Amino acid sequence: MSDFPVIGITMGDPAGIGPEIIADALSDRDIYAICRPVVLGDEEVLSSTLLRSPHNASLNIISRPSEAAGKPGKVDLMGVSLLKGRDIQPGSPTVEGGRAMVEYIVRAVRMALSGDLDAMVTCPISKVLMHRAGYFFDGHTQLISHMTDTGEYVMMLAGDRLRVALVTIHCSLKEVPEILSMEMVYRAISITAMALEKEFGFKSPRLAVAALNPHAGESGLFGNEEEEIILPAVAKARDKGILCEGPLPADTLFHKAALGGYDAVIAMYHDQGLIPLKLLHFSDAVNVTLGLPIIRTSVDHGTAYDIAGTGQADPSSLKSAIRMAVEMAKNRKVVRGRKEG
Repeated sequence: MSDFPVIGITMGDPAGIGPEIIADALSDRDIYAICRPVVLGDEEVLSSTLLRSPHNASLNIISRPSEAAGKPGKVDLMGVSLLKGRDIQPGSPTVEGGRAMVEYIVRAVRMALSGDLDAMVTCPISKVLMHRAGYFFDGHTQLISHMTDTGEYVMMLAGDRLRVALVTIHCSLKEVPEILSMEMVYRAISITAMALEKEFGFKSPRLAVAALNPHAGESGLFGNEEEEIILPAVAKARDKGILCEGPLPADTLFHKAALGGYDAVIAMYHDQGLIPLKLLHFSDAVNVTLGLPIIRTSVDHGTAYDIAGTGQADPSSLKSAIRMAVEMAKNRKVVRGRKEG
């Protein structure tokens, strides 16, 4: 048990589905067979969630990760907030709950940086509520990158059959051609390739780089981004020894990638990559931030206030995020051991 990685799970917005997917996920004995999960959240919220849950589990309140029992039926919790009354009602988000959800993340990042946690897994938050609570970041990724002083990172969505890294993330479709640059595409390729080797155990990972325009621009007929931006980025990556192909027409490359032809796809914009990813992995996809000094995975869904507290939430994505965090932590340890040896 002492060799199992310690995985910190942030509860997310207390009014969302985070507490109940934690209760459901940690009722799975298989999770405890691979790690010691530690929840960072609120005692009152999680206690009331467990009372509503059909699973026979209780809380084990701890003050530091090293105290975690790591036993099925005992949810190890580090209490970060002390919410009461209206601030703990499922489906009814409050500013005080918003402050708490950010504090869970902040505490987890600090413990991951210090080595008290081997990885952190995040449950869903509200970006609007984050701003209302006085934290002006666009979500988990920006807050964590700020705290870890990380200037270059990549968002990747992953399942067993398909992994997709994004060059641009949350911007309007019309802005993508204006934002896109050779440096951005190359950065996404290089960070993804390094992470696949260091944290996912791939030797010489094979990357497919998607074109921006239909038919990869058709020799400039449908756009010049392929020739002027994407192709030079691919050429630079190849010069650095990275195995990558592109720009490839997006309407065909995902089929080949899903069949195992590539280890990851570099997509130019949000929906280009996430539509095929969620078609294959709607319930079990994991959001992982590449390029950080710590390991952070996340569920690939929102707070779902409309079903919070009803018992309808699916814990599949959280279970997958925990398993991926464990895999990444183990692979990092192996790589670190090689360097030290």
